[in-house]
Amino acid sequence: MENYYRELVGFLSARLGNAQAAEDVVHDAYVRVLERSSGEPIEQPRAFLYRTALNLVIDGHRRSTLRQSEPLEVLDGEERFFSPSPQVLMDQSQRLDMIQKALAELPAPCRECFLLRKLEGLSHLEIAERLGVSRSVVEKHIVNAMKHCRIRIRQWDNA
Repeated sequence: MENYYRELVGFLSARLGNAQAAEDVVHDAYVRVLERSSGEPIEQPRAFLYRTALNLVIDGHRRSTLRQSEPLEVLDGEERFFSPSPQVLMDQSQRLDMIQKALAELPAPCRECFLLRKLEGLSHLEIAERLGVSRSVVEKHIVNAMKHCRIRIRQWDNA
């Protein structure tokens, strides 16, 4: 499925007018596809990935439209009443620990590309320039890091 990465980023960039936003959507689409609960093979991976990415774009548009139409007071009021339970906080903490362990297992260049993208928000091109590698190497590292984290978390959840 990595073969479609650049193609999908180009497709979404043209539609969204923003390469950074397109990369974010494609990352999210890959994560969704990789995390799907069905163990059945995907018959048409390219079409499935495109549909997932387009659905994410539509969902994002709906959320931003909803946020623009709600008065700020409503959003502030909802935030005041939301406080995660201790169990939710503990689950999130354990999940973060799992991700950190999984990332520690990765080769340094792979981990560095992933962290520069996800924590610092750098584009693939910026990461490639910073590390002195090609953009396709950066893309492969990020996809491999996401795959590895997903596999390890599944293993740990099932243990």
